[in-house]
Amino acid sequence: MTREELQRKINNRTKPLGSLGKLEKIALKIGTIQNTLTPELKNPAILVFAADHGIVDEGVSPCPKEITWQMVMNFINGGAGINVFSRQHNIRLRVIDAGVDHDFPEGCHVENHKLARGTKNMLHEPAMSTELCQQAMDKGAECARQEFERGCNIIGFGEMGIGNTSPASLLLNKFTGIPLDECVGRGAGLNEEGVQHKYNILKQVAGKYNPKTPLETLATFGGLEMAMICGAVLEAKRLNMLIVADGFIVSSGFLAAYEMQPDVLDNVIFSHASNERGHKAMVEYMKGDPVLHLDLRLGEGTGVALVYPILQSALIFLNEMASFEDAEVFDIEKNR
Repeated sequence: MTREELQRKINNRTKPLGSLGKLEKIALKIGTIQNTLTPELKNPAILVFAADHGIVDEGVSPCPKEITWQMVMNFINGGAGINVFSRQHNIRLRVIDAGVDHDFPEGCHVENHKLARGTKNMLHEPAMSTELCQQAMDKGAECARQEFERGCNIIGFGEMGIGNTSPASLLLNKFTGIPLDECVGRGAGLNEEGVQHKYNILKQVAGKYNPKTPLETLATFGGLEMAMICGAVLEAKRLNMLIVADGFIVSSGFLAAYEMQPDVLDNVIFSHASNERGHKAMVEYMKGDPVLHLDLRLGEGTGVALVYPILQSALIFLNEMASFEDAEVFDIEKNR
């Protein structure tokens, strides 16, 4: 199959040329990834990675770090946004402890891949060693591979981690060169004074280190959940899965993967444009085109769950709409 053949099929559905807008682009992308004129989505999964962050000790978040583990328990109990949207669309949801500073009770269905009890405080030392960061990436890759082996061909990611907009802001700044003050936002609800304090702390952190490689940059400024997402994205690309990004935090893991292997974006759909400052610039840097614009900033993978039925619709029109020939409808484009 060629991309041109797929485009001809899209154009030959009973509709004016291009009239289904972004759905046509989505259908073309998924069909190209799967190398078929009849693409399909199978066994969708969202992996939510949770971890804590040492930088929270510097007051960069209005929330105490205990909310990380409390929200993980909320995920397990089915009460969070990602739970209700995943149930709505019959998406498999996995909750993974990448590095939460809490001991979850046995049998509570949190997957224990804890590599540390959170990252180090970046104001004083790198968030992770490169060895720990690589271990986290390998663990994320393993999780993605498990979904592929279960027959999943579309995978998305979510996150939970109080304070994690701080590492995401630093990764955006370091990978793209965008000024730090344009990368730092309100996070979980900082006021103007809080945002200024956060910026002042992160400016000190940014000036403290000069990593040379994408791995070193991710280790120095990132989080364990971001490293696992990065590794999972790279593995999902290797397995030729459709990969769906969420908001600012998850996209920072995608950004690290992009810096390591730019062609990962061939398989990526950005679910939405977050209301968190910096996300728009991050996605633009990766030449992404977000599907939804809903002013979301919840995280958790909620954007992935919400965009899923739209991706389904893109394939339904491609696979089930009649062609002009089948419907015996006059094709304006062919008869101009």
